[in-house]
Order: sequence, then structure tokens, then C-alpha cells
Amino acid sequence: MTIKSATFAISSPSYRKCPQDGRPEYAFIGRSNVGKSSLINMLTGVKGLAKTSSRPGKTQLINHFLINDEWYLVDLPGYGYARTSKTSREKWSTMMREYFLHREQLTNTYVLIDSRIPPQRIDLEFIEFLGANGVPLTIVFTKTDKEKQREVMGNIKLMEKALGEMWEELPPMLLTSSLTGYGRDALLDQIDTINQSLKEN
Repeated sequence: MTIKSATFAISSPSYRKCPQDGRPEYAFIGRSNVGKSSLINMLTGVKGLAKTSSRPGKTQLINHFLINDEWYLVDLPGYGYARTSKTSREKWSTMMREYFLHREQLTNTYVLIDSRIPPQRIDLEFIEFLGANGVPLTIVFTKTDKEKQREVMGNIKLMEKALGEMWEELPPMLLTSSLTGYGRDALLDQIDTINQSLKEN
């Protein structure tokens, strides 16, 4: 897939306020500071499209970016940032739960995992929540250039083992690097394949 255009569309506090034009949307989410904004900017080729920050928890709303005037890339708030208030965490939990359970346009969810560290309980619980509710997902390992490949592959194997205890068939997994662009084509090709299947149906 070639990205010809990528523009900000809208920020929404609820799935009810999200675009209602029927375009398919692909959501990106992960623990705070997993490299989500950098990955989105790398995928679209538009520097600064998603705002990066050294301060975790910056994204607070559901952000829609219109890609090629055909589909939406959705930047969701990160989870697991301990310095937010209990009220903020509860608000996030409600907003995200409603989005994943009721957003009909949601076509696939990309759950970003930091490849440099072993599986975290919060990631496993979130993946299990999506699976239990029939939400299609792909696991995207980020920052694969930041650690030795032996360590990266070891952490991926640990993730596969942990998920294997809960899943009969593991969800798709992709490896990426926002710095080198590794994995960009594979991820965009997956989106393109899904979009084509939607058109055929």
C-alpha cells in the first residue's frame, strides 16, 4: 500500500462522537511510552502527524486520521500509566471499553508491545479482553532495533508461550522499528488486504 494522504480528522471523547461515514478503521493502542506515536508517523510517512512526547499518557482522546480518503487510522490513549489519577483511569477504562465493544467501524486493533521487555501482565490482560469479546487484533512488537535480536526474539517467544496458555490459535504478530522503518510494508499490506476483502464482500 502506498500512503498518498494522511490528515487529522477529529478527536473524540466517546465512540458516539467518532466519524459515522462508514469507513473502516484500524486502532493502535499499547502501554504508555510503547512508541505508538512514532510508529504512526513512520507508517504514514508524515512527521508529526501523531504528537510524540517524552511524557507518557499524552494522548487522552480517540484520534482519527484519514488515510488515502479510504480508511481511518485511530490513535487511542495508552494504558498503564501509573501517574494518572484514579478518576482519569476509570474514565479511560469506560471510554475504551465502550469503543471496543460498540464501535461497528472498528476493523482491526493493533496492540503495540515493547519488544525489549518480557510480557507484562497488563498487556496480556488487555489482549485477553479483546479476544474474549471477539475484537480482531494483531500484535505489533515495537523498538526491535533497540535491543539485541536474541533478546527481542526471546521476549517474543515468551509472549507466544503466555498467550498459548489462553489461545487455541495465536493472533498475528508483526515486528517493527520506527527508526529503521522495518515492518512498515508488512503492516500496511495487512491493512490493504483487509480493505480489499471488505470491498469484495
